[in-house]
Amino acid sequence: MKIVPLSEVQRRERRVAVGTFDGVHLGHRKVIEGSDSVLTFEPHPVAVVAPQHAPKLLTPLEVKAELIADMGVRELIVIPFDHSFAQHSAGEFIEGVLVDALGAVRVSVGENFRFGHRAQGDTRLLMADERFETVVAPLLEVDGEIVSSSHIRGLVAAGEVDQATHFLGTPFQLRGEVVHGDERGRELGFPTANLIPADALVCPGHGVYACRSDGLAAAVSIGVRPTFQTGRGELIEAYLLDFEGDLYGRTLHLEFLQRLRGERRFVSAEALVEQMHHDVERTRQIAGLPD
Repeated sequence: MKIVPLSEVQRRERRVAVGTFDGVHLGHRKVIEGSDSVLTFEPHPVAVVAPQHAPKLLTPLEVKAELIADMGVRELIVIPFDHSFAQHSAGEFIEGVLVDALGAVRVSVGENFRFGHRAQGDTRLLMADERFETVVAPLLEVDGEIVSSSHIRGLVAAGEVDQATHFLGTPFQLRGEVVHGDERGRELGFPTANLIPADALVCPGHGVYACRSDGLAAAVSIGVRPTFQTGRGELIEAYLLDFEGDLYGRTLHLEFLQRLRGERRFVSAEALVEQMHHDVERTRQIAGLPD
């Protein structure tokens, strides 16, 4: 799949899905179905027009692009969203972007999609334009809950990553560069790859999680390590089962499967190590690995 900024798009007939698509959850997938192109915005529009209300995101652009590519979409078109673009009226968006730049013959959006200056455009305005077909995907309900990025963000932040998977359709992902830590895990017999959470992205709540990482199982701790006085801030520590090697400087991909327990202080390093053995075995079972 190609990733193309709007300024470099070649006009042709397109079946285009439009939205922010943070998380590319099951509801987003209904919007995208049947489209050969996806149009999205970077950064999230709220981060520009009302930064004090900007949400922490589920997916950076790189992950969003990979999830969309897995659906068979041919191209992801990215609008660099800034204060200038935010001033465009809804009519200018339809005329300048959908019709003139993209050549849209089919436009697919969610039923709550709004666009243009002060969000003045809505699905009725799109449907009134006869130059393209408008497809409006209704809000999707799963297990009695409306699927939405904001709800999923709350689940992830609360550590309910298995519930988030029900709405995302795939496990919540987190990526980051492996950095040097204080090597406490190595001293305890569980060498970990350490990541620093990105401020702009949602991070699962403090606790220990069963994860997958590039085909391996990983027991992952998120928190401030209350058993030790480290003076360090929040950290993500991933112990990759059955792995030997150096990961420093590499990007680690984590898929969160299930929360094992909350973060807690242990009376001794020995008690912590005993619990870590239990965490690793549960991670092995959840990930479906042999003993």
